[in-house]
Amino acid sequence: MAKKLRSAELNPGPGFRIRLDFERLSVSLMQELSQFAVPDISDLLNRLYAVDPEIRCLSGRYRLCGPACTVKVFPGDNLMVHKALDIAKPGDIIVVDGSGSRTNALIGDIICTKARHRGIQGFVIDGLIRDLPAIEELGYPVFARGTTAIGPLHRGPGEINFPIACGGTVVNPGDVIIADDAGMVAVPRDIVSTIADILTSQKDTNRAYLSAVRRGEFSNEWVDNLLAQHDCLIVDAAPEELSATIPSDDVLVAG
Repeated sequence: MAKKLRSAELNPGPGFRIRLDFERLSVSLMQELSQFAVPDISDLLNRLYAVDPEIRCLSGRYRLCGPACTVKVFPGDNLMVHKALDIAKPGDIIVVDGSGSRTNALIGDIICTKARHRGIQGFVIDGLIRDLPAIEELGYPVFARGTTAIGPLHRGPGEINFPIACGGTVVNPGDVIIADDAGMVAVPRDIVSTIADILTSQKDTNRAYLSAVRRGEFSNEWVDNLLAQHDCLIVDAAPEELSATIPSDDVLVAG
């Protein structure tokens, strides 16, 4: 008699594993970083560590800053999200790689209620949630792609505290998530101190520049310098005179 194929079973190891702990940065260091605007942090990360803006706070206006407890799930399944409630520590942010699936929700109001009791700061879900009105009433930060009435499955597989992808950005356990209405970035844990130091050193200069702009005291000379550096063609003529401004050695090919 035919038996179930071995390939249909869950296999321990990659794709079905849990790491119980990870190194967290000091609370004081994360608080130092949290005083700066998310776009300013993104700029220092060369605009490569921002999370897809479709993942936004659906439950109100909240700001998160804390270490990522990472969860990878099979799309539409939240078995490992439930287990993450036992793994995450107070102050953690549970970040869930749901592959951006728009089928089943990955969390609802019940799991949010449990998470709040455990001191977890909030959720970042690369996927959908359910029970949004109840989550809003709960007053709990949840960032996600949208809502659905379709509930999750509880079968596995999945991973906890291994590298994931969330909104197009790699997130490792312990990386610092900073998110609010301005957007979201995942700051690699090993450069948080450097980023905070640079932002602190630039604080006075940036404040003075912004104050000058608000007074109307600014120059766009830097724009002209960049344009000149790249030989930008600038035409000070009526449209019918434009052809006369094009260098004669240029050849225009219609394709």
